Order: sequence, then structure tokens, then C-alpha cells
Amino acid sequence: MDRSDKKPATRRILDDGAPHAYPGLDRVLHEKARLGITVALLNRPDGVLFPELRKLCELTDGNLSRHLSLLQEKGIVEIWKRQEGGRTATLLRLSPEGRKQLLVYFEELDRVLTDARSAQRQDASDLDAGWSPA
Repeated sequence: MDRSDKKPATRRILDDGAPHAYPGLDRVLHEKARLGITVALLNRPDGVLFPELRKLCELTDGNLSRHLSLLQEKGIVEIWKRQEGGRTATLLRLSPEGRKQLLVYFEELDRVLTDARSAQRQDASDLDAGWSPA
């Protein structure tokens, strides 16, 4: 998918007047196991063998396979196979588009964290007089 003709997610939010909608938090990437998988692959651009990725993410074979299938279907992950001593070895890598999508996701997540840190700095005593807990 070519994102060059689309507005960045942060700009779209400001135009819509919904600064806390965070549309750049892609549901496919945001799921805990898939986030772990993609970050593990981001840190290993040459790829990771299936058993190593399973250990890195503490997933079962079936659960990892299910998440990888979805990530492959969305064009985020590449799955490579070869025969080694009568067995099939599976190498997993982020696709170039997957790497771009993940970095856009991180930019949006950074906006979430910036907003949250800003809220932490606000003092609850700034509430107008007359308000009390319900």
C-alpha cells in the first residue's frame, strides 16, 4: 500500500477535531502477541527462525502460526521456507511495507504517550471550586 498520497494520521486527527481518537493505532499491530512478534522481527532485519521467535514471544506453535498468517495476509510479515535435513525450516521477516507500517504505528503510540504525560503534569487541584467526587 502506498501511503504517499494519504495524509499522515496525526494530521487527520487534528483536522477531525478528535485529538484522542488515535486512528494510527492499527488494530492488527496493536494486539499484544502481534506487537511482540513485529518488534522481535524489527530488531532482526535478517529474519528469525520460527522456534526462536516462538521462544522470544512465549507463544505456542499454533498461536504463533495463527498470528503470522494474519500478519502475512496483511503484507506485514514475509514467511520463507527451505528444507534442512528432511525438515522444513521457516524464516520470518518484516516486509518493507510492514516495517513502514510499524514505524507509523510507533509514531502514533508516541503521540498517545505524549498526551498521557501531559495529563500527568496537570494538577487535579486545578478543578473549579464546587466540584466534588461523586
